[in-house]
Amino acid sequence: MLAGTLHAAPKDTTIPAPAIDTAVQLRETALASDLGYRITESLTTEVGQRLAGSEADARAVAWAKAKFEELGYDKVWTEPVTFPKWERRSESAQVLGPHSQSLAITALGGSPGGTVTGEVVRFADLAALEAAPAGSLDGKIAFIDYKMERARDGSGYGPGSRTRSGGPSAAIRAGAIGYVMRSAGTDSHRNPHTGITRFDEGLTPIPSAALAAPDADQLTRLLALGKPIELKLALDVGWNGEATSYNVIGEITGSSKPDEVVLIGGHLDSWDLGTGAIDDGAGVGLTMAAGKLIGDLETAPARSIRVVAFANEEQGLHGGKAYAEAHADELEQHQIAAESDFGAGRIYAFSTGAPEYAQGAAKTIAQVLAPLGIEFAGDAGGPGPDLSPFAADGMAWARLAQDGTDYFDYHHTPDDTFDKIDPEALAQNVAAYAVFAYLAASADGDFGSKPADGDTAGD
Repeated sequence: MLAGTLHAAPKDTTIPAPAIDTAVQLRETALASDLGYRITESLTTEVGQRLAGSEADARAVAWAKAKFEELGYDKVWTEPVTFPKWERRSESAQVLGPHSQSLAITALGGSPGGTVTGEVVRFADLAALEAAPAGSLDGKIAFIDYKMERARDGSGYGPGSRTRSGGPSAAIRAGAIGYVMRSAGTDSHRNPHTGITRFDEGLTPIPSAALAAPDADQLTRLLALGKPIELKLALDVGWNGEATSYNVIGEITGSSKPDEVVLIGGHLDSWDLGTGAIDDGAGVGLTMAAGKLIGDLETAPARSIRVVAFANEEQGLHGGKAYAEAHADELEQHQIAAESDFGAGRIYAFSTGAPEYAQGAAKTIAQVLAPLGIEFAGDAGGPGPDLSPFAADGMAWARLAQDGTDYFDYHHTPDDTFDKIDPEALAQNVAAYAVFAYLAASADGDFGSKPADGDTAGD
């Protein structure tokens, strides 16, 4: 009787041998294909930059729907995503006085508009600004000169991103009327990096912008002259009501378990400075291509392959949150998911948060990925940005880690353009995503998607 009251341990998840053979062939087909490259070219050329809520964003949605249909996906549909609309119209920064000169800057997403003029006060990092006493920056402009570190896994972005998101509020608390920062990037060009910022509740937002790295150096040298440096910061930007965009979804129907899905994707929106090639046109292009190549097989895998081009990731994961909410009741039908949103560099590692009983299947996937130069990294890392809301609810995730050594040279800058895509590296990405999605969709058993901590999915 006691044994009858206990839940049986989950059966180990395995992958059938015929599926492995098919995946090997699929891998080689994908490596020889330029489909992902051509899809990325199409998006970045025909639509270009696509700031969430803009006219180009609407064109991107139409493009994605048409592209899924052109590629032969069995089902194509859209799901609405509503969010506050932020606009950029013009921006400038000018050093005043005897050393008068312009500086290359860009407004941070979410910044209010306005023109402010004040003495610049430099801080080495966010912690130094946070320690500034209240009132110490009255009438002044705070400047954080933190230099982001380069890393293959992008780990240097954390402190840089926190400088962008937390710096303006720290400046306000110290009395500042404006905020500028060294861009969260690793390049040395006059290309400032934008990105979303936020203001803590109860604070009145101030104009906030990022300086290109050489201009941050220039401002630091001017301050080293030992005399007050006055800066005029003029931003014509700001929030303008609400907008509705769409998650665009294409699906290859599974052969025996069509209601269960393996999800892959990237985000469709971009910032407005470049054409959003590495962030995240490549993610959309390579996952669309991977799904298409699986759809071209003589027999579809057991489960459906769902590719999602997420709306408005850049300004707050709006598409990912909307998807998790819309599909909360289908959490366990999502076998596993992986997102490409870290450029187009070669994938060097595969990992998953799947439970122990699914690790054998994960290792099988890793073995088929190994000839692509991809190592198995256990449960290292985590889900992609747009997947994180659903993963927090309990959806199983996988990570195909891209080499991001030079990603932050271009990220959120005017230099994020199609010429930065290496076609051979992108083909390797397509091959990796196709292998992963096909084998996961062919597995006997699951990868552990279930409501987190016993809560209802989507709560």
